[in-house]
Amino acid sequence: MTQELTTSLQAGPARSPEGTGWWRDAVIYQVYVRSFADSDGDGVGDLRGARERLPHLARLGVDAVWLTPFYASPQADGGYDVADYRAVDPLFGTLQDADDLVRTAHELGLRVIVDVVPNHTSDRHPWFLDALADRPRGAARERYHFRPGRGTGGELPPNDWESVFGGPAWTRTTGPDGTPGEWYLHLFAPEQPDLNWDCPEVREEFDSVLRFWLDLGVDGFRIDVAHGMVKAPGLPDIGRTEQAKLIGSQVLPFFDQDGVHEIHRGWRRLLDSYPGMRIGVAEAWAPSAERLALYVRPDELHQAFNFQFLKCPWDAAAMREVIDESLAATASVGAPTTWVLSNHDVVRHTTRYAEDGAGQGLRRARAAALLTLALPGSAYLYQGEELGLPEVVDLPDEARQDPAFFRTSADGQDGQDGQEGRRDGCRVPLPWSRSGPSYGFGPGGSWLPQPDGWADASVEAQTGDPESTLELYRAALALRRELPGLGDGPMSWLPAPAGVLALSRPGLVCTLNTLGEEVRLPLPGRALLSSAPLAYDAGTVRIPAESCAWWAI
Repeated sequence: MTQELTTSLQAGPARSPEGTGWWRDAVIYQVYVRSFADSDGDGVGDLRGARERLPHLARLGVDAVWLTPFYASPQADGGYDVADYRAVDPLFGTLQDADDLVRTAHELGLRVIVDVVPNHTSDRHPWFLDALADRPRGAARERYHFRPGRGTGGELPPNDWESVFGGPAWTRTTGPDGTPGEWYLHLFAPEQPDLNWDCPEVREEFDSVLRFWLDLGVDGFRIDVAHGMVKAPGLPDIGRTEQAKLIGSQVLPFFDQDGVHEIHRGWRRLLDSYPGMRIGVAEAWAPSAERLALYVRPDELHQAFNFQFLKCPWDAAAMREVIDESLAATASVGAPTTWVLSNHDVVRHTTRYAEDGAGQGLRRARAAALLTLALPGSAYLYQGEELGLPEVVDLPDEARQDPAFFRTSADGQDGQDGQEGRRDGCRVPLPWSRSGPSYGFGPGGSWLPQPDGWADASVEAQTGDPESTLELYRAALALRRELPGLGDGPMSWLPAPAGVLALSRPGLVCTLNTLGEEVRLPLPGRALLSSAPLAYDAGTVRIPAESCAWWAI
């Protein structure tokens, strides 16, 4: 058996010690709503389907669920183009379904985090429709970034900014009489015009939106593009192309401007005014761990996604460097570090790690999961990673719906890390059962085609199989609840051969072998859990290639 787990561990989510913030060591599971579970057979996941599958998350052992946008939207970008922040899109259900989901989650001991999208609205939002109908420099246009074009007839965009999805970040409007007018800014799709956060009305509106969902009972917000709401004064040119490749490597005039922190401090005060430790989580691309830590200072947000760790290659030295930098940066502001391997915008790590084929990718993914869950702080899981799901790389073009796919070159390879128009591959609906029209995803088909091999990867197929990835995750999360040294707290490195990481937590040692061959180590302690079978000799253990193990000391 690869999983040696005592039977005394109890099911149910972990509980932080009384008086500490629950988020500091929480394991939070991301539900991409349209691909999680479909209750009505239309092929699209919905809130009722997610609610029906919440027992899976409770049994898995996570502490909270994060739901991607389910708000009223034309769905130009999977719901990240919001037309009404206080309404549920009929595609996903009703406001009552949202209320029922929150209540059921709380009954199961799960907290609920929902997305908020403050950088931009849908182009169908009433505010933007009013802006289009308004005159240049009119009051309705102050809520967005409207500018006259450059050139003799205003035929050129106001500056050289590029959309993250490819192409210019500006679209020109057309007046009622058909004549070309001003340009508006959209750092993402044209259907997602950027809001102007210098406008007081924008700030007041989002305070109201947050209160609406907090009053409904949600436990916090994942803030989409938390680094993007403030633009540099004057909207200066960048002076180069392929700007998306600069995201996360340097401060840009449209991302990671210092002014965003004033917004987040205001939101922290709002969150703290509610009981029950409600939290804010920043999706922030910053050029360094130090700048990322600014988002989680004591008077700002509670967590920020650690994309430096997500982007780290399968290399022991690189992993150790990122871990050290991340821990040092968050320690400097007294915040916990968060660890994430995949999400709805990047290629699944099972595939990212697969240099020599799918088998290697899965071995490395299983090992990376144990490393991640052994690190100090909080961890985020992306739906399906507990099943070891790979990226679906052979979706037919006609099935794709990612707006970035339609704004890149013919081969779809422009952009960076999941923003190259291929994000649909990590969004294929989950397999719950071995059979059925969508492997248990719903009573009908699925909005993206599922691979033929999805049956063997399903929750049903993996449940009870001690060698499965699902049972590995369940065992790891059970141990994480049971062992007081895991989660938030101290960590130190132990001596290890090149290519091997050995870290010590109170009462536990974690060993990761990144090499393509087994390594022999002195026996660290009593084996608790391993991602591959271990072999023992007198006083030593042979740790298989590309595997990780936990040891009780």
